[in-house]
Order: sequence, then C-alpha cells, then structure tokens
Amino acid sequence: MAARALMFQGTGSDVGKSLIVAGLARAFADRGLKVCPFKPQNMSNNAAVTGDGGEIGRAQALQARAARAPPSVHMNPILLKPQSEVGAQVVVQGRVHATAKAAAYQQMKPELLPFVLDSFSRIRSETDIVLIEGAGSASEVNLRAGDIANMGFARATGTVVVLIGDIDRGGVIASLVGTKLVIDADDAALIRGFMVNKFRGDPALFATGMAKIAQATGWEALGLIPFFSDARLLPAEDALALDATSPRKANTRVRIAVPILPHIANFDDLDPLDAEPAVDLIRVKPGAVLPADAEFIMLPGSKATIADLAALRAEGWHIDIAAHRRRGGILLGLCGGYQMLGRVIEDPSGIEGPAGCTEGLGLLDVDTVLCGEKRLQQIGGHTGDGVPFAGYEMHMGATSGGDCARPFARRADGSAEGAMSADGRVMGTYIHGLFADDRQRAAWLARLNAGCSAVAYEALIEQTLDRLASHIASHVDLDRLLSLAR
Repeated sequence: MAARALMFQGTGSDVGKSLIVAGLARAFADRGLKVCPFKPQNMSNNAAVTGDGGEIGRAQALQARAARAPPSVHMNPILLKPQSEVGAQVVVQGRVHATAKAAAYQQMKPELLPFVLDSFSRIRSETDIVLIEGAGSASEVNLRAGDIANMGFARATGTVVVLIGDIDRGGVIASLVGTKLVIDADDAALIRGFMVNKFRGDPALFATGMAKIAQATGWEALGLIPFFSDARLLPAEDALALDATSPRKANTRVRIAVPILPHIANFDDLDPLDAEPAVDLIRVKPGAVLPADAEFIMLPGSKATIADLAALRAEGWHIDIAAHRRRGGILLGLCGGYQMLGRVIEDPSGIEGPAGCTEGLGLLDVDTVLCGEKRLQQIGGHTGDGVPFAGYEMHMGATSGGDCARPFARRADGSAEGAMSADGRVMGTYIHGLFADDRQRAAWLARLNAGCSAVAYEALIEQTLDRLASHIASHVDLDRLLSLAR
C-alpha cells in the first residue's frame, strides 16, 4: 500500500519550509511512524553525499536525519547547483546529468518529470508518510508551465498541499491571500490549509489575522508557529542564511575569518566552528577586509572556483591573505578553496565556463585540472597529526604537485589526501565535514590555543531536532495533518 503524502509549499523562498518539514519528520518519527522527506526539485550548492553514492540538498539530508532514515538520492531527485556563466549543474537522482542555463532548463523539465515520479514512487513504497517540500514560491505563475517543483508535482500526484507564509518578513496576509488569487483554480483546490511561521510576540494579537486569511482563501488555519531561535544551530541550505547577522560572542579566544564568495558551496563546514563558544567566526562579506587579527583564514568550497577566485581578487582579499601568510597565520583551503591556494587552475573542457587556465594564489605548490567524474563518497582516515577524521568528498578535478608529498591527511586505505606547505601553515584538502568531527575540531582548537572544545556537535544537532519537533508539535495539530494526508 502506498504511503500517505502531504506537501508543504511556501509563499516564497526562506519562509521556513525546510525547517518545518524537519520538525514534523522528527515529531512523526517519535510517534513510531516511518517517515521520509521528499523534495522534487531543489536549488542549492549546499549538498550532502548519500550512502547510495550520490548527492542531495543539505536540507533533505537533515530532514532524513530528523526522520531517522538513511538519506537517499530519491529524496531529492533533481538538484540544481548554480555555477557561473554556464548556468546550473543539473543533478538527477544523485548524478550529474547536464549543465543548463535557466531558459534551457525550463525546456528540460518535461523530460525530468519521469525521474521525479519514479523517485517519489520508490520513496512512497517504503514508508508510512512522505513529507514533501516545495521550492521557492507557489505563486510563480510565470514558471507554472512544466513545473515539477510545486503545483505541477502536486497535480501530477494528487497530493494535498499546506501553504506556509513568513510573518517575520512582513505582508504575510497579502502573500497568502494573494497566492490564492493568482494561481490556477485547480491548483488552489489542492491547498487545504496554511501555516504562518516565524511569529514573534503575543499570538492573540494575530488571531484576527489568521481568521481573515482563512475567510479570504477558504483554507484551514493549521498553525501559528513562533520563531525558533535555535534554527541557527542546524545546517542551512540556502546561502541567504549567510546574510544573517549573528550576535557577537563574548570572551572568545581565537578569530577565524572566512571570505564569503559568490558561489560558496557546502558552507555548513563552518557551522561546527561557529558553535564553539571560544571561536569568533567572521564571515567576511564583499566590501569588507579580512581582519588582520585573525589567527586562521579558511577558504571554503566553491561551485565555480575560477569565477570565485576572480571575485576574491576583485575584493582585494588576495592582498589580505598574502599579508596573513607573511605574519605567520594559518591558512586552510577546503575543496575549491584548496584549488585556489595552488599555482594554476586549468579548465580545458569548460566545465565551469569558457575553457582556459588561471593563476592561483600560489601559496601551495600544486596545480589543479578540472576534469573527470565527480568524486562522491564518505571517507575516513587520519590527518597528518595522527588525529582521526570522518567526512566526505564531493568534487571534480585532480590536484597534484610538490606539496602533495606532505599530504594533509591519509584515507583509511593509506592513500594520501591534500597538501601542506613546508612550514605546515598552509593546507589544502578535499575533505568536507572535517570540523563536524569532534576529534578534529578539538585538535584544531588546541592548535589555535583556543582551549578545549565545548561542543559535542552531533549530539547538539540531535538535541536541536528534538526541540524543533516539540516546538512544532506545540503549535500545529499533528493529528489534523495526518488526516489531511492522502
């Protein structure tokens, strides 16, 4: 028997769909139900490697964790990873399928729908309830033809929809009621209820607002959900999260600077460090300088390494990095950041844009050629200081050179990984998830004279998901949601 399914769409991006689905997944799992998340189409450069050897959006990996289910490529069958001039990389059921600009992708959607429906069928056959997350806004009627992410998917599968609005950004009544006015009547008929998310203050003050929305739309009011401040502790999927200003910490012991580049990828690598009370993690935005008092600069991953290296130079950050190096500071490049630290980056096949070659920062004696299959795998081993690690690789390209003779790490099979300068203060690696490993993070804090780690990161994520589930269950009628699911 096919599982029940319920779809959560939003009035816009970043209204909290991913978080609500994660909270519901944990809440229903706590009731003993077998739950699976599903997102037909996602756009994100923050991705996760699955056990079946593919990649999905980071939010679906978090939702799978909330559901206590192993992440699968079928939970997010279409993943769009924005690049530079060439548009977006189209990942289908976990593997790179094509590269397409926006207009070409719109034409491609009909051929992708069968993959979406196939993955949905597989997920639905293995679970009790599927919680489906839409993408962007349900009211993007200009993109409705051929849609596979929102109402197109709901219509194709007959799935009931709950619409989510974000009161924190203002205009939530207009956004919910306006959605009803602009979408097709048959689409609107699939929406059975709505939620208002990120409320602050006295809920009684918005009771009239909820009633007005229900009256104007004919949809059932399913919950007014207060702002969940601990959301900052969970891995974010959308780079919009990087625009948020975090409160400054008191009594930190080390400052880490990270330049935020236009095509930053896998930026959840930063979260475990940011969770440490002793760490002042500075996400340096365009227009600002890399702080001279930072002991450690980290260059994060990138979906468009050559374009982001050009952006780094345009900001003058290469000058700041060179000064940091002269002062004896520590530098670490992760994935695309590792490639930037080398002498040369070649793209002979035009994987990221026009074929060509560019000079790197020249701080590691390595060269990179962007070519070959994307490497997607979970890995473990130990770093050069003998500390164990567990993480994952997600990259294209081969890096080689003299500094690879001093590997950053060795995999469990003994093979070398990454590179290190002769003085050990400039390092590059393809290992993502490094700092989520408590053993590695503790070793790095000790190296930076920041004291002992104060965070058990995996336990922190689990505790936060439990609190999120309790938060959602306190403000949403779970039984009513189950009764709406078909």
